Amino acid sequence: MKTHIILAAAATLALSGAAFAKGDLTLKPTELPELKLGLGDAGYGVSQKSYELETGKAYSLELSSTGKKECAWQAPGFFQSIFLRKVEVEEVEVKAIGLTEIEFEQDGEAELFFVPIKPGTYPWFCKGMEERGMKGEFIVK
Repeated sequence: MKTHIILAAAATLALSGAAFAKGDLTLKPTELPELKLGLGDAGYGVSQKSYELETGKAYSLELSSTGKKECAWQAPGFFQSIFLRKVEVEEVEVKAIGLTEIEFEQDGEAELFFVPIKPGTYPWFCKGMEERGMKGEFIVK
């Protein structure tokens, strides 16, 4: 009886198009275009408004700030929909299971290493500066 249940479950997964992966999905991440915050004379510009990603694919994203404006960079829904491998800041690697925000009080940079696990469209923004253009989105397919 157990064999029939296992075979039925395997057949259901195969027909549903579920993906099976071999190996470490976090290795060899695709480098996304850098996200620069605080561009332009007023310091409210960003270099990239949208990122298109795929579930199950490893990525790295470098964030940098000019320091013209303080920025509490947030992407709450996105942070809940990824496997976060690590965050690198200068010579330090931070390995954590989640993020709330990355705050730039002056110029600096941080690099995120992650794998999206849930499709959807997820906004990112500098808290309180969305209306001035410091916002964008991650589109995960």
